[in-house]
Parts: sequence; C-alpha cells; structure tokens
Amino acid sequence: MKIAIVCYPTFGGSGVVATELGLELARKGHEIHFITYRQPVRLALLNPNVHYHEVNVPEYPLFHYQPYELALSSKLVDMVKLHKIELLHVHYAIPHAYAGYMAQQMLRDQGIHIPMVTTLHGTDITLVGKHPNYKTAVSFSINKSDIVTAVSQDLKEETYRLFDVKNEIHVIPNFIELEKHRNENHIACQRSVMAKKEERIITHISNFRKVKRIPDVVKIFYKIQQTIPSKLMLVGDGPERLPAERLCEELGIVDKVIFFGNSNEIDSILSYSDLFLLPSETESFGLAALEAMAWSVPVISSNTGGLPEVNVQGVSGYLAPVGDIDAMAKDAIAILNNNETLATFKKQALEVAQQFDIALILPQYEKLYHEALRKS
Repeated sequence: MKIAIVCYPTFGGSGVVATELGLELARKGHEIHFITYRQPVRLALLNPNVHYHEVNVPEYPLFHYQPYELALSSKLVDMVKLHKIELLHVHYAIPHAYAGYMAQQMLRDQGIHIPMVTTLHGTDITLVGKHPNYKTAVSFSINKSDIVTAVSQDLKEETYRLFDVKNEIHVIPNFIELEKHRNENHIACQRSVMAKKEERIITHISNFRKVKRIPDVVKIFYKIQQTIPSKLMLVGDGPERLPAERLCEELGIVDKVIFFGNSNEIDSILSYSDLFLLPSETESFGLAALEAMAWSVPVISSNTGGLPEVNVQGVSGYLAPVGDIDAMAKDAIAILNNNETLATFKKQALEVAQQFDIALILPQYEKLYHEALRKS
C-alpha cells in the first residue's frame, strides 16, 4: 500500500507513535509518505520506502494566524496525485482529520477517491477538542473519517461521552518495539554518571506541562529518598521545569535530582532506571510508562484515563488516585526497599510490555487499512 501519514513532528507521544508506525509499515514493504510541517524527531529516512514532504505555510500579512489546515490539505492533494497515494492515516482529529477531509473533497472533484483513517490520541479529545470553539469541528471530522481508532478504551468512551459521534471507534493501543529496545547497545550514558552503586534511580519523562503534575513527581521522590538512597532523573522540558527546579531547592534535594532537558539518551537512562513515576492528571494511554516497562522498569502512576490499561496494579507497578502523593511514595518504597521484590516487579513490567509489542499491534492497523480501501 501507498500510505500518507499526517502527524505532529514533536517529542509528544502521538508524533512518536505515528513515526514508529510508519517506519514499521515501511519495513514490511509499504510505501510511506510523512506529510507535516517539520521532519518528525524519530524519523529515519534511510529506508527507500520512507518519504518526507514538508508543508510550507507562506507568511501573508492579511492573516493574523497562518492557515496551516489550508496548506496541509493542498499539500495532501498534490502528494496523493504525484505519488498515487492510496490511503491517508491522520493522527489527531483536529486539525489533521479536518484537513484530510478537505483534501478528500478536492480529490473527489478530480475523480480520485481516497479513504482516511483517523487515530485519536487524547489531547484532540480531552483538552483542545472539547473546547466550545472546536467541538463541532471535532465531531464533524470524526464522523467524516472512513475508519476511526483510539489508543485506549478509556479514550473511546470519553469520545462518545463528549461528542456526537456516529462512527464506530476501534481501540488499537499504542505499542513498543521490544526487539529494538532489547538489541540496542546503550553505552552513551553510564550508570555511574547518574548515581552511586547503592542508590536507586527513579525516572520521569514528559513534556513538563501542568497535566503531568511535575511537583507531585518531585514530592514523591522527596519522600522516597528519606527512606531509600536514590536519585531522580527528570527528562524533558516545558513550562513546569523552572518551578520544579525551585521546588527542588526548597526541599534541599538539588544534589539528588538531574534535569536532562530533551535528551536523545532516553533509552540509556531507562535501561539503568529502577522505577518510573507518572502521576499525571490524565493520560489517554501512557506511552512513557510503556516505554519504561519495555526496559523492565516498574511504574508508579495515577489511575486516570488509560493508565490502568497499561500499568497493571500489583504486577507492573502500582496505581493511586491523582494527587495521592503519600500512597505513591509508599508503593514506590515497597518496590524499591527489597532487591527480590524489585527484581520481581522488573520482570513483570517487561512481561506486561510484551503484550504491546508492535508485532502484535501492526496487523490490527493493516486490517483496518484494507477495510478502509474496500469501503472507498
């Protein structure tokens, strides 16, 4: 198949999932065309089946906000015609499904019928999408898609609750490339650089937005380190980073916390980690937790959104209500306090992660692609 993938080219989960999905499809022989305003951060162009087309939005003084959707839909039309693309897979209802629908209509006027698969990731539904200014457009975009998928059962149910959606929503969870994770040789970052031999390594990775509850991460760690010698690795960047640095100073733990910023050594850091913290306000899936589990790192998380579908209570880690710092710290200590207990949780975390291996998830997408093509 010749497939166009539209996504955000950022460090966020949706962009990572879309990129990894496209690369795996290319390895299986499909011709993949990424169409976005910047090359996705994890996109490798060494495969002859992988192509990247940049969407340029010209500056024009009449527009206070440049019309990205217009530029994207036009680019989609041009690329479909030039490369004979057979199917669109857009990640996010808005603006991507909206632009995809407009491209479909323009192509239809030229006698070209191309189906569109839309994957909902969360922010397009639970945050931006439900805003009154966008709600009608989101419902429209989802209902006009030929196939709709969501990354968790919780997100599917939330979409039906918030929007007037008539289309069936198929749940296909996010995934991990376990073979890649286990085979790569991570030598860029040595454990001794991060912590002493007797210290546990605790990690959090995110975009440091308020929804990630970064102060809770710091406070949970503060309680852990009072009982267990440990270091906290904070990976990522965003508006909550500076307040987190100040909180570390107030709590007197600056020497026990490392701020990495946006790092290319995530796998190296996770490979040495003993525990992962994800106390988010909401997570439609929790890809960061899954990536940690793929490195045999147990997870302490909130029990919100799709996280209970990924982090299995008492198996891959523990869940607690949002904001319950005491419970999360207590559960973390219970895992870290004993070497045998920690080893058991590490083993179980990997076993749970294996259920989300891309080899099991990719065929689900391919099946829906064929269904969409039959409909068109």
